[in-house]
Amino acid sequence: MTTMTSPPRFAAAADGHLTPAMKDAYTRDGFLILESFVAAAACERLIAHTREMAAAADLSGVATIFSTTTVQHAADAYFAGSGDKIRFFFEEGAFDADGRLNRPQELALNKIGHALHDLDPEFSAFSRDPRLALLVGDLGIRAPLLLQSMYIFKQPGIGGEVVCHTDSTYLYTEPMSCIGLWFALEDATRENGCMWALAGRQREPLRSRFLRQADGSLGYEIYDDRPMEAEGAVPLEARRGTLILLHGQLPHLSGPNRSSMSRHAYTLHVIDGACRYLPDNWLQRAPDMPLSGF
Repeated sequence: MTTMTSPPRFAAAADGHLTPAMKDAYTRDGFLILESFVAAAACERLIAHTREMAAAADLSGVATIFSTTTVQHAADAYFAGSGDKIRFFFEEGAFDADGRLNRPQELALNKIGHALHDLDPEFSAFSRDPRLALLVGDLGIRAPLLLQSMYIFKQPGIGGEVVCHTDSTYLYTEPMSCIGLWFALEDATRENGCMWALAGRQREPLRSRFLRQADGSLGYEIYDDRPMEAEGAVPLEARRGTLILLHGQLPHLSGPNRSSMSRHAYTLHVIDGACRYLPDNWLQRAPDMPLSGF
């Protein structure tokens, strides 16, 4: 495992390509921090658009809580069917003892997912920045497909912990090809729950898969039941506009947000269409909505 006290940072190249030093850092560490990739104005537009979406959504019949600690969402059909839809998931701390929201719904959401990039024009335009195709191409993706998108609120005071995990556990191909593109729409700090990563650990075998089981339910197939320890993780603090690329097998996590500041972020996951996407992956789409590229 790579040992570091502060992760390397790079200024995003104007032409979108990765320099040899950037590619070396990604290969070594399993992540790459590109600062000033997105203009502040573009971050603000996406935040404002999402706030309008969240405030206007009719969520009167929705009460799905997304939690990586309890994983209670896995038993919910609303979550299981979200691969080709735009759906809203709440924070655990957003409800009172009687099950009622204890704050406005736009301040109660954990995230929105998982097909924003295909179903919402604002998110589609943001996700299909031509520079992103160049980036993932430089990392070896031959036929990029945009698989999953999530808007993550990390609400002040109640923003939930994300336990240590790898993206390929949830978005699996043979061979594995998942790359995460994580955009800091607001400053991400240790105080408001920035990501942490275990640099260099992307070389380890996959420990589990989250999939559709034979009975149709969602659950984990375990290959190594040892806890994924976060000891040695490095904080990936990021200023607004930063793009962080994450190797699909890199263990990463984020703590809860108990600060007074939100930590809005947008995440897009890309896979290689040259690889096989397994039919038992949890995230599935209807036949009339196939995956597409940039």
